[in-house]
Amino acid sequence: MGLVTWLRQRGKREPGRPAVAPQQQPTERRVISLSIGYSGCVEVAGTTTFAKEAVEDLAARKGLGERGYYQGTAQLQREPENPVNPHAVSVIVNGERVGCLPSYASEDVHLPVGVSQPVHYQLHILREQKLLAKAYVWLGDGEPEWAYSRENPPALTAGQRINSSHAEKSAMVREALARGGARAAQFRRGMVDGVHYLELIEPIKQLKREGRFEEALVLCYKAIEGAEGDAGDSIPAPGYTEQAAIVHRKLRQRDEEIAVLKRWLARCPKTLRAGSGIAERLAKLEAK
Repeated sequence: MGLVTWLRQRGKREPGRPAVAPQQQPTERRVISLSIGYSGCVEVAGTTTFAKEAVEDLAARKGLGERGYYQGTAQLQREPENPVNPHAVSVIVNGERVGCLPSYASEDVHLPVGVSQPVHYQLHILREQKLLAKAYVWLGDGEPEWAYSRENPPALTAGQRINSSHAEKSAMVREALARGGARAAQFRRGMVDGVHYLELIEPIKQLKREGRFEEALVLCYKAIEGAEGDAGDSIPAPGYTEQAAIVHRKLRQRDEEIAVLKRWLARCPKTLRAGSGIAERLAKLEAK
């Protein structure tokens, strides 16, 4: 059975039939133990893919409106038959599989096969042309410390995610600068004209989407300069060089595209150049 078929079958159920086998129904024994080095608030995977139907059914049963919110209890169960990750952990609400833990978290949750563990569960939905949803479980000790709430929901639409990503990066930069010390010094090395290069990712993408390529190039080169300052004697992040090369290609500026690729390669040790994406792009360009 293929992976896609397996996921689809796991996400569906026959009418009146629970998604969990009888011998795996939730138990109340405390069997879970955690060894996590990250926040106890973990996003559930699969809410809008293989578990989409189950999430839609849950939202309907709970009477969630256009911008809906639900908080309750979920059960964690191992999925040893999962073809991708035999250590996968399903998230089950009212007998329905509404997603699973991300792989990094499933490896840190020590839960025996065949038993269940109750955890706090949170669901946010937005009804547009299709149902958009994000869900979270609390794997930490004590009462949940949710990253989001009914009043402060997560970004669900593409526009919201873009704005949220940009805001998070800006907040991270400002916080690092405010705290001072070595981390602040590192962030200052990556700044150009008062803006850190990490803050330029979304603006560059937006300008490209709008076809404002010359303006996007200006930000690309500011980001390249910032990445070079941050790297010091190391290799700068290549993503901004790749973005600049893409824009030059759209503007049919072959010489400029070659120049920006060579600029990155000049800062890269010879032993690491051959296998880089930048070198491959340059070789294809010069071969034409």
